[in-house]
Amino acid sequence: MRQSSLVVIANRLPLDDSAAPDGACEWRRSPGGLASALHAILEQTPATWVGWAGGVGPAPALPDLGSLRLRPVSLTEEELRGYYEGFANSTLWPLYHDAVQQPTFDRGWWETYRAVNQRFAEAAAEVAEPGAAVWVQDYHLQLVPAMLRELRPDLLIGFFLHVPFPPPELYMQLPRRVELLRGMLGADLVGFQREQAAHNVAQLAKKLLEVEATDHAIIVDGRTVRTGAFPVSIDMAEMRALATRPDVVTQARQLRHDLGQPKRVLLSVDRLDWTKGIEHRLTAYRELLRDGFVKVRDTVMVQVAVPSRERVESYRGLRDRIEGEVGRINGEFGRVGEPAIHYLNQPFARAELAALYQTADVMVVTPLRDGMNLVAKEFVAAREDGTGALVLSEFAGAAAELPQAFLVNPHDVDGLKDTLLRAMEADSADLTARMTAMRQHLAGHDIMAWARAYLTALDHTGSLAERLPPLSGRR
Repeated sequence: MRQSSLVVIANRLPLDDSAAPDGACEWRRSPGGLASALHAILEQTPATWVGWAGGVGPAPALPDLGSLRLRPVSLTEEELRGYYEGFANSTLWPLYHDAVQQPTFDRGWWETYRAVNQRFAEAAAEVAEPGAAVWVQDYHLQLVPAMLRELRPDLLIGFFLHVPFPPPELYMQLPRRVELLRGMLGADLVGFQREQAAHNVAQLAKKLLEVEATDHAIIVDGRTVRTGAFPVSIDMAEMRALATRPDVVTQARQLRHDLGQPKRVLLSVDRLDWTKGIEHRLTAYRELLRDGFVKVRDTVMVQVAVPSRERVESYRGLRDRIEGEVGRINGEFGRVGEPAIHYLNQPFARAELAALYQTADVMVVTPLRDGMNLVAKEFVAAREDGTGALVLSEFAGAAAELPQAFLVNPHDVDGLKDTLLRAMEADSADLTARMTAMRQHLAGHDIMAWARAYLTALDHTGSLAERLPPLSGRR
C-alpha cells in the first residue's frame, strides 16, 4: 500500500455493512457517528484510514473510497470479545460515562486490548509517510499514540477522545490507569469535547505521573503534550441540502400523514445504548399520558433506536426492557391505529433522517451522559424554516454550544416532564428566536471549522488545514 501524509486510525473503517450493487464500498453513516463526522473532511482529502472492517478472520482486500485509502486490521473472535466488547465497551465506556452502568474489570481483557492496540499502531506505522500526521480516534485505541511514537518517532501524532473523560476519582478505579494515561499522552495533541476533560487529565498527570501539568500542556518524558477542547460538529451544508430536497420534503409530509396528522410529534433518534436515557424518557412520557397532560390523538412520540453492540449481553437486556416498556405504554394508552409511541429499532439513511427531523415538532435528546451528541446538531441544521423545539440534556456536550435549547436534567423525571410540556407549549416567536440563534452558531462552527481548529493546533505550519475543502454551511 502507498504511504500517506495523513493517516486516520479508528476502531471501525467507515464502511457500510452491505456493499453497493456494483460491489463498491460505501461510507457508513450512522446517526451522529464518527464516520459521519469525518465524512465531509476525508471524502475530498487524500488520506489513509486504518481500522477494523467488521467480522472476524483475515483482513479483506478493500478498494479505495474516492481519495481515501483503506487499511483493514484483522480481529479474531477472541479479540473481538476481549478488546471491543470487553475492555473498550464494558470497562472504559461505562467508566467514561460517569459509571451510569457499573464497569466490569476483567484482567484478561486488558492483555487483548493492549495486543490489538499494538496491531493498529503497527499498521499505521507501515502506511504513514516520513513526518506524516496520524490522527488517532477515541477510547478503543487509547494506547496507540505511545505505541506509535515508539515505532515512528518522526510522526506528528494527534489523539481525539469523542466520549467524555471522567473525573479523577472515577478514572482512578481503573487497574491499568497509568498505562492508559501514558498511552494517550504519547500524542503531540490530545483533544476533547469539553475543557473539563482537559482539566481532569491534567490533575491525573500530576497525581499518577508526578509531572508538570496545566489544563493546556503536560510535560511527559521531556516532551510537551498539548491538550484542549475541540467540540466536534456536523456538515451543516449537507444536512441543509438534504432537508430542502423535494423528495425529502415530500417524505416528511407523508410521515406526518402516516402518523395521523397529530398536533405535535415528539422525536428521539439514538443508538440503542443505556447512556442515551431512553428508559427515563419513556417513563416521563408514560406519566404525561397517565396524568392527562398528553393525549394520544393529539400527540405522538417516535423513538428511533439504532441497533448497537447487539452481541453484548447488557445491550440485549436494554433492548428487551425498552421494547417491553413501549409495549406496555401502547397497550395502556394507545388506540386501534393510534399507538402512543412508534418504536423503530433499525438504521436509517441520511435522507430518511432529514425527513424525520423535519416531521418533528419537538426533538428530545436526553442522554444521561454524552461527549457531544451530533443528532441534536443535525436536527437544528435540518430546520431550514426556523421552527421546532430542541429538548437537550445538560449532560450532552452539545448543551454548552446550544444554550437556547430547552435544557434539562434527564435524571429528574419530573423536571423532564415539565420541560417537555414547556417545549410543546412554547409560542412560535420564542421557538423561532431559539432556533435562529442555534442555527447561526452551527453555521460558524461546522465540521470543517472543527477539523481546521484541531489540525491547525496539531500542525502549526498550517499545511494540514490547507488541504481541507472550503468551510461550508455559513449563512
